[in-house]
Amino acid sequence: MKEHTHNRDSHCAEGVCNHAEHDKQAGPSPVSGGTKFYLDGLSCASCAAKIEDALNRMEGVRATLNFAASTLYIDAANGNLERNALKLVGKIEPGLKIKEMDDADEEKDEESTSPILVKIFFAGIFFVLGLVLQNYVFPGAAGLPAGDFRFWAVLLTYLTGYIIAGHDVVLNAVRGIMKKDFFGENILMTIATLGAFAIKEFPEAVGVMLFFKVGEYLEDRALNHSRSSIRSLLKIRPDYANLKKDGETLKVNPEEVQVNELIMIRPGEKVPLDGVIEEGQTSVDTSALTGESMPKSLNPGDNILSGMINRSTVITVRVTKPFGESTVNKILDLVEKASEQKAPTEKFITKFSRIYTPAVVAGAFAMAVLPPVLFQIPALTNLFSHPETYSEWIYRALIFLVIACPCALVISIPVGFFGGIGAASKKGILFKGSNYLEAFRNIHTMVFDKTGTLTEGEFKVSEVKPLNGFSKEELLRFAAEAESHSTHPIARSIMDAYGEKTDEGRIRSYEEISSYGIRAIIDGKEILAGNDRILHMDGYDIEHDTCRVEGTVVHIVIDRRYAGYIILADRLRPEARETIDALRAAGVKRIMML
Repeated sequence: MKEHTHNRDSHCAEGVCNHAEHDKQAGPSPVSGGTKFYLDGLSCASCAAKIEDALNRMEGVRATLNFAASTLYIDAANGNLERNALKLVGKIEPGLKIKEMDDADEEKDEESTSPILVKIFFAGIFFVLGLVLQNYVFPGAAGLPAGDFRFWAVLLTYLTGYIIAGHDVVLNAVRGIMKKDFFGENILMTIATLGAFAIKEFPEAVGVMLFFKVGEYLEDRALNHSRSSIRSLLKIRPDYANLKKDGETLKVNPEEVQVNELIMIRPGEKVPLDGVIEEGQTSVDTSALTGESMPKSLNPGDNILSGMINRSTVITVRVTKPFGESTVNKILDLVEKASEQKAPTEKFITKFSRIYTPAVVAGAFAMAVLPPVLFQIPALTNLFSHPETYSEWIYRALIFLVIACPCALVISIPVGFFGGIGAASKKGILFKGSNYLEAFRNIHTMVFDKTGTLTEGEFKVSEVKPLNGFSKEELLRFAAEAESHSTHPIARSIMDAYGEKTDEGRIRSYEEISSYGIRAIIDGKEILAGNDRILHMDGYDIEHDTCRVEGTVVHIVIDRRYAGYIILADRLRPEARETIDALRAAGVKRIMML
């Protein structure tokens, strides 16, 4: 990171809804190319909107700023324009640190909020101390002449708390005035609080600033929670690749591997890059990409996608795509940019705030000035000689200014969408953007995949059917012992149903037959356990009466005699029925299952 200071098929793994109608609703797509920057210290939603608007007004520059994620994408025609764009960002928000990011950057820890809490804590102490002095030690001190010691004791106590809590707000307000930006939230908050000091409402001045900082802290906590939900998906990102080169196997960063190079993937490892299997037969866990809990068998020549997990044997894969174009990277990129496709509501709020803020300032000014004039209170010429007559209306105007501060208006909708996308991501649901989330209110048809969506995606033994004189206990014991060396989910389900520890000494040999099942020698008996194909393997033609059985079936053969079968079933999620009922109540007319 550089710092500037001032199968389902493969398309199922990659894809999400990409309907042109939704893209049309969203307006222009977010910047997909260019350079990505992290804006350290961006805490103002309206400021973020100003930065994005100013950058997009530059000729030859396209920019997308995601306030919730503090990321900025700049696509400039040349390097000079990009540098000028960054200079402009620095002018708009001088305190920002702009850090260039790339795909190789590690996941960042959430920024510590402890400094903010320390400020709030000490400011709160002085606020409470000021209240004690004003109400119990020096009652009525705020109304005493400016030369009185008691007046200054109370004022300085409140002022210390105010400076601790809001010094950065005041400094940003001064910077805004110097840039001729008179309607930022910092300026409005500074006017309101300093105005309260001017009319000797010291507790209100410090209290408003203190609660403003508490609000910022809670806002940061909410954003960080959503960010962590989205970042939880980064667990599918592979950490390394085993590169086979010059007779050696090297552990390298996946980005260093080139197309057509060979990588080795051991059982239990994540597949780091898309490719084609050169050597080895295996089964892979595709649940991170497709949600399908059943492993998929792969043979030499089959495609394998990054993000899958190798379950069975060591395989060698020839890389077909660089890391930047791999399936897992596309998914992560999609999630990261999801909140940058803005919904129509977000765009409306951003435009509305540009009118709303000046209107609020004008309204506050009118509230402070017009009522005294219209209600025959001493004329404006007496403002300085009799300021107390105006204090009530100035006080009301300041209250109006604080309540109407645009920050909550500007940030509430984007953070709402961001939080929704984050919560969905935590549950494995990917939204391409907030425009798609908003489009949900117009959905009339829902199509569900069954396994892992409406069901739990974990198979349990539902029936053990012994045949040809074998007992249920005998059938389950031989099946469990045959499956004891397998990492397949079906094997684990059978082991769980057996419920006892298997005797490893009884197992003389063990072989996994890809796409068929398992062959083992137990107590001198040949045991076959697998799907229907294992009954018809070359050299075997097991007589059996049962071929078509509803559900997932494991056939068991003992010394070439058909011993029976075990049925495994996936269980319906407890919330599935409630979800379907809720969708119907929400107006979804058609619900289908694949």
